[in-house]
Amino acid sequence: MSTRVILLTGPSGSGKTSLLRRVGARRLKLDDFYRDGDEPGMPLLDGSISGADGVTRAEAQHAIDWDDSASWDADRAMTAILDLCATGSTTVPVYSIQDNATVDYTTLDVDAVPAYVAEGVFAAELIDRCREAGVLADALVLRRPRLQTWWFRLRRDLAEHRKPVHVLLRRGLRLAREEPAKIAEWVAKGCRPVDRAECEAAIARHIGATVQQSPAKDG
Repeated sequence: MSTRVILLTGPSGSGKTSLLRRVGARRLKLDDFYRDGDEPGMPLLDGSISGADGVTRAEAQHAIDWDDSASWDADRAMTAILDLCATGSTTVPVYSIQDNATVDYTTLDVDAVPAYVAEGVFAAELIDRCREAGVLADALVLRRPRLQTWWFRLRRDLAEHRKPVHVLLRRGLRLAREEPAKIAEWVAKGCRPVDRAECEAAIARHIGATVQQSPAKDG
């Protein structure tokens, strides 16, 4: 296989999407592989699992633990990664965070690039599988000051009306508290911790791009 994948993770709001736009990398959005909120067997915030009937999509807004990897479909994401590495094209879901559900499907093409980026908070879950498949180019975790991450995440989520305000505030504070432990977990799974400049340089090297030195807007 001539095309390989760079797995990029980091806290929600750490600036992964804007970084990839800046460096010009082809992107597989791993967040589109979340499971539908009304599926059975979803992880709940109280530590239990939803039953055979699931929960309603309205209840999914505040009942499901969307930061648990069990809310995400690793098998479908891995299939898409292997398709892109083998053929340069795959069908991907379009996920609506507001609806807690897949609302459409689209085709993603990365053509014959040396590498593309699969980006999302659960990217580290696929490190071993990508390495075993012989398609892993790099695994990175993007870090920046926790207060910045909290602010940019809240600003983005409010602008996009992702969830009710009280849910966003409660979740944002919890993610900020858990951030150091999550980064340590991703590093333990095989990610290399990098700041924004290091991340841009690493990705640019893999895709054969040149990083511009002019200041970039964060977020």
